[in-house]
Amino acid sequence: MKPQITLERTKAKLDLVKAMASHNTDEARQAQWALAKYVQPVINEIIATAPTLSNFWTAQSYNEDDSPSIPLDLYADTDEGFMTIWSASKPGSLASNLFTPSSEEIKVQTYRLDTAWSFDRKHAARSRLDVVGKTLARMAQEILLKREKTSATVLLDALAKTSTNDKSHVFRSHTAGELKLADFNRLITYLKRLNTSWTGGTPEARAGKGITDLLVSPEIVESLRGLAYNPVNTQGTKSDIPATDSMRDAIYSNGGIPTFYGINIMEFNELGVGQKWNTLFDTLAGSTTYAANYGGTGSAAVFDGVNEELVIGLDLSKESLIRVEAVTNNEINGVDYPAVFSIFPDDQFVTRQQKVGFFGGLEEGRVILDTRAIVGLIV
Repeated sequence: MKPQITLERTKAKLDLVKAMASHNTDEARQAQWALAKYVQPVINEIIATAPTLSNFWTAQSYNEDDSPSIPLDLYADTDEGFMTIWSASKPGSLASNLFTPSSEEIKVQTYRLDTAWSFDRKHAARSRLDVVGKTLARMAQEILLKREKTSATVLLDALAKTSTNDKSHVFRSHTAGELKLADFNRLITYLKRLNTSWTGGTPEARAGKGITDLLVSPEIVESLRGLAYNPVNTQGTKSDIPATDSMRDAIYSNGGIPTFYGINIMEFNELGVGQKWNTLFDTLAGSTTYAANYGGTGSAAVFDGVNEELVIGLDLSKESLIRVEAVTNNEINGVDYPAVFSIFPDDQFVTRQQKVGFFGGLEEGRVILDTRAIVGLIV
């Protein structure tokens, strides 16, 4: 997503932007503070609603300068009494795992995501609302990119290395390079095998609804569109059995992105051969081997990022992916407004360099409480 911030061209806003270029330091500073207070709710809304991987995580807020913690007994969904927690101590760093009793309360390590942008003072003097809007949009975009990188690193690191009941959470598709209906069916079964009791048997209650969302590349969506006219069977000698008429109509009508077996399809450009999440998973997986395809041919092998791509499955019915974030309460136009992202005027070298700038940021932390909510399919 590329956020856009457009300032309405009114006399009040033109005067406000022009005032930021004033040689009167107090006047310029007050104008910057006024603009920062005005756009802060807008940037917060962009960050909160952007269709990114980061927003697949459940947000939990805590007071600024507090030390957030999570009582695991409220989230525990295991008969074993222990949970394996994955988290990152710094943005973009490798995730670490902690094996801890589910009766304990864990502290969540948080980190800062900051951004700072400036523009020439002459643009403010000329009331260039477009320049100001683009600068503020860049700030939102930088925070979104940093959040995305952190989310992907924690999720892919945990996915690459975790296992449950001696079963890896990653396996290969029935047919190399294709995502078939048989793979959706297999994913449902695979999640049930991962969600067992500590003895390996049937749990007291099936946790969650199983896989709810599948994150795929545009190429995978292309293969799904092909189900409208390609055969779908995977057994027997016949290879020309199509999907049902109603299913093919649904695929055709929805551009290849309907739900299959109740699983939502989410398309991400970062996935696919040669793309950054695929390459990141290849690096994090290292020499780890993953099971042969469900069709029964081949043997377990390491992930080949040059020829294979990863599909990510999530069970969002579980509260497993948690994002804790510091919230500051602000009063804007007499209304109390809780803000995750805070923005301030930047006075670093402003006078000497003839710049007008802003800086801002947020504090957050990410943990995965139950890796049974994530699964990977190598296609």
